[in-house]
Amino acid sequence: MPELKKTPLYDYYEESGAKVIDFSGWALPVQFSSIKEEHRAVREAIGIFEVSHMGEIRVTGRESVGFLNYALTNEVTNLTAERAQYTMLCNERGGVIDDLVIYKLDEDDYLLVVNAGNTDIDFDVLKAINGFDATVENVSKKYGQLAVQGPGARDLVQKHVEEDISEMKMFRFKKDIDIDGSKVILSQTGYTGEDGFEIYWAIEDTLKLWKLFLDGGAEPCGLGSRDTLRLEAGLPLHGQDLTEDITPVEANMGFVVKTDKGDFVGRDVLKEQKEDGAPRKLAGFEILERGIARTDYEVKDSDGNKVGYVTSGTQSPLTKKSIGFALVDKEFYELDKEFNIIVRNKEVKAKFVKTPFHKN
Repeated sequence: MPELKKTPLYDYYEESGAKVIDFSGWALPVQFSSIKEEHRAVREAIGIFEVSHMGEIRVTGRESVGFLNYALTNEVTNLTAERAQYTMLCNERGGVIDDLVIYKLDEDDYLLVVNAGNTDIDFDVLKAINGFDATVENVSKKYGQLAVQGPGARDLVQKHVEEDISEMKMFRFKKDIDIDGSKVILSQTGYTGEDGFEIYWAIEDTLKLWKLFLDGGAEPCGLGSRDTLRLEAGLPLHGQDLTEDITPVEANMGFVVKTDKGDFVGRDVLKEQKEDGAPRKLAGFEILERGIARTDYEVKDSDGNKVGYVTSGTQSPLTKKSIGFALVDKEFYELDKEFNIIVRNKEVKAKFVKTPFHKN
């Protein structure tokens, strides 16, 4: 078995007693105190996550815009300076190879932040696209990344930057910002459903800045609360709710697919699904009886026929309800409709509900 990759905070994790697991080949903390305590810290105060395992890919060159518009589903020409964009890299079938955030750093200079387990795959897919004057570089080893999230996050970050960030909106960012002598990219983004920032800097500065925010009152958080937070907020996870066999339209992410911009990878399938409807739908549910649904549990109708499967499931630390996403046949879905999920060989009653399960 290959040795797990380590982030700049690995030694800190060991010293602090965090529970470390294998996540996409990385040694990362699933929790420091408890998932529920860390979840509550983000919902009520400030939590901090190290996400240096995320990948970064730089695209530069005279035709970088055309290249990215062909490779990705969203409209890259809409990006202006200091604006980020959520988008997807799809295959010819419209399935999601990865979902990612793209930053326009300068004219013909873009930074793509991709999921850790897909970094090499994404890089290879992008490198294989020919016909454009664009250079693709994997620059993941240069960047450390922290996410400061929660209702107190903005005030905490503001204490360490001179620029006024009080009115900074979602998917806006500022580059070359100084935090304790380090030049950073400060992005008003996150994966928790709360106010907050994702911050990128030289990888060697990660421990220093981690401690800076801890000293300011942020609670260290791990992958466990990151997952419960994103699910409460109705955000999909690649590898479960988004895969190479699930399209953005099926996953209710059709807003990132701009079929009128010209040709791009997967356009034919995605255009047809946006116009005529996708055959399946990713739907939120809550369980009405005792039990927690987990990934791949079967969804069945009242006659016992399989109509889909669970992609994500957990117990909400906020509401104490068992919630999740299920990918079901389009014709079967109806808001408030009741159905069964097979939990440990037992039929458990559930119903479709609106998402997000929690909205700030």
